[in-house]
Amino acid sequence: MIVKHLVVGPLACNCYIVASQVGGQGIIIDPGAEAKAILKAVSDLKLSIPLIVVTHAHFDHIGAVPAVKEATGAELGIHKAEASMRMGGFARMLASMTGGSFSKPPQPERLLEDGDIIEVGGLQFNVLHTPGHSPGGISLYGHGVVFTGDTLFNYGVGRSDFPGCSHRQLIQSIVTKLMSLPDDTIVYPGHGPSTTIGEERRGNPFL
Repeated sequence: MIVKHLVVGPLACNCYIVASQVGGQGIIIDPGAEAKAILKAVSDLKLSIPLIVVTHAHFDHIGAVPAVKEATGAELGIHKAEASMRMGGFARMLASMTGGSFSKPPQPERLLEDGDIIEVGGLQFNVLHTPGHSPGGISLYGHGVVFTGDTLFNYGVGRSDFPGCSHRQLIQSIVTKLMSLPDDTIVYPGHGPSTTIGEERRGNPFL
């Protein structure tokens, strides 16, 4: 499996391009900014992209969605709890303060729920609803890896002091949905370096 990792935007969001092989179909996860760089990586891998998946609708994870969606013709998938893709005044202010741009993304074609299976190019990922950092936050698990968005980081967890966040819900999501995965599962978070479930189980100070 190919996992192409790009760090994009003023908040250094991790965008992932995932495919089973060069020249096949792939998924883009969290195109937060720098659409040209993302599209160049897609072109270099000779991929077609039928689906973009957003782990949550914070501006640093969705900024390049309009441009990438238009260029690839991909459908957009997001958890149904975030389907409106609307950001309030706080998020607009944060985007302005950090140099990010605010533009309302297109409406999603696929409303995802816990337990759904995403299938693209011979790959299958299970949708895990992992709220806490955001009401409709999701993680994608399959093929020995999990993309956790801003739920679980390398020796960290997502912030829970924004509107719509819940620390109790965040920890519950991590414990019940992520810590139940095998120890050797590679964790690809929304920010920062990768880790494993086992490493976080043993050493994450927030758990």
